[in-house]
Amino acid sequence: MSTPIDLSTLDAPRIRAAIAAGEFTAREAAQAGLERIEALDGAVHAFNQVTPDLAFAAADRIDALVAGGAGADELPPLAGVPVAFKDNMNLIGTNTTCSSRILENYQSVYDCTAVARMLDAGAVPLGKLNMDEFAFGSSTENSAFGPTHNPWDTDRVPGGSSGGSAAAVSAGMAAITLGSDTGGSIRQPGALCGVVAMKPTYGRVSRYGCVAFASSLDQIGPFSKTVEETALALNAICGKDSMDATSVTRPAEDFTEGLNDGVKGMRIAIVRDMLEMEGVAPEVKASTLAMAEKYAAMGAEVGEVDLPSAQYGLSAYYIIGPAEASSNLARFDGIRYGHRVKDAEDVIDLYMRSRAEGFGPESIRRIMLGTYALSAGYYDAYYGQAQKARTIIIRDFERAFADYDVLLTPTTPTTAFKIGEKSADPLSMYLSDIYTIPVNLAGICGLSIPVGLGADSGLPIGLQLMGTHFAESTILRAARALEADLKFDTTPPVVRNLGA
Repeated sequence: MSTPIDLSTLDAPRIRAAIAAGEFTAREAAQAGLERIEALDGAVHAFNQVTPDLAFAAADRIDALVAGGAGADELPPLAGVPVAFKDNMNLIGTNTTCSSRILENYQSVYDCTAVARMLDAGAVPLGKLNMDEFAFGSSTENSAFGPTHNPWDTDRVPGGSSGGSAAAVSAGMAAITLGSDTGGSIRQPGALCGVVAMKPTYGRVSRYGCVAFASSLDQIGPFSKTVEETALALNAICGKDSMDATSVTRPAEDFTEGLNDGVKGMRIAIVRDMLEMEGVAPEVKASTLAMAEKYAAMGAEVGEVDLPSAQYGLSAYYIIGPAEASSNLARFDGIRYGHRVKDAEDVIDLYMRSRAEGFGPESIRRIMLGTYALSAGYYDAYYGQAQKARTIIIRDFERAFADYDVLLTPTTPTTAFKIGEKSADPLSMYLSDIYTIPVNLAGICGLSIPVGLGADSGLPIGLQLMGTHFAESTILRAARALEADLKFDTTPPVVRNLGA
């Protein structure tokens, strides 16, 4: 390698092309990624575990293909691309902790399907990424291993629960990462860290091997710095999986096709009533309106629509999500795996103390909320009503998509807030996901794209693009048109300051 590889300046297609052309090897790219993690992660803490052995083994497989004469057309689509995975996704050779003490020493015994598909596509795994414990949170402050810091301002949160996944891409420590999104946990941190972040349609991507939070809401999706990289990641991870009954059978798609076709004639609408919700920062609202004007200038038909039921999304979500979580987390009981106290008096004492010691405060809060909502006498009043509200939200989206191809809202009501600012006020924290939650309740697809820095905060602002079921190609195309027009510089201060 004649010159150092700066991964922050190279996207996935360029990394693959350079490896195919012999400009550097996949092993050298992996080494560059690991060195970047060493230089930057002390300030960011995106990683729970770094996996050099797995990275070099995967890189060597790519280099063997190149040495054997494989050309650019014969290499896998993500050949040599450094990636990393949220720590709720199983990968053999790693611990899968969910950033929780209760799983601190749990070793993966199988691979998450989405992870395996990324590796099959030639990606090089650099490690596992920090998150809110069991994906419960919007700031990555609920990790048992300490908070992740936003590369744009290390005194601020990166969002959550996939904060490590967003921060790793933002800081150039990986080209693509995977996160999971239950109520905004991909799009919200993507917006706060200034990267592209996508939640696919429910069922597009297998959830097998991803530790469940709320099974009817969870979906795996990618983070990257460009829309094209997001499309390439979707190409790799989408598709039916026999191990996941909720994954759907769809004709194979190449999400990069038509990516640069523009938005002329596309029908795009601002969701006006969501934009007028209480708590949205003026700079965020102004940015969203400005992006709608840009789309109009590009030839899109831009209008307005209301989603009157969206205001109930937060309330419905915080019944449905905790209810499903209380059921899913019942398996962590100190018997089969995970943290187990050594001096229990009986099985009840074993259950209670193992769980009390293993789970953090937010996990305990959601388990209690969910158990209460499902309890006898309260099921119909809470869980049943929340499911009815969910159905109304789905129908509102159906009506909106009958007239429009893409719906626009801010991704988050504000830019990144300071670490500790909302820790003592769970409701204020929950409001961070007010724009993203309806997408999960409806099972549709959504994407956050960085659209600039706030005039007041100087921090990244994200625009959320929503599409109907299986309309990923449409919102990717709309996002790419905006990306090409804005040319937003995704390099955060932590990279410039450390000169890594």
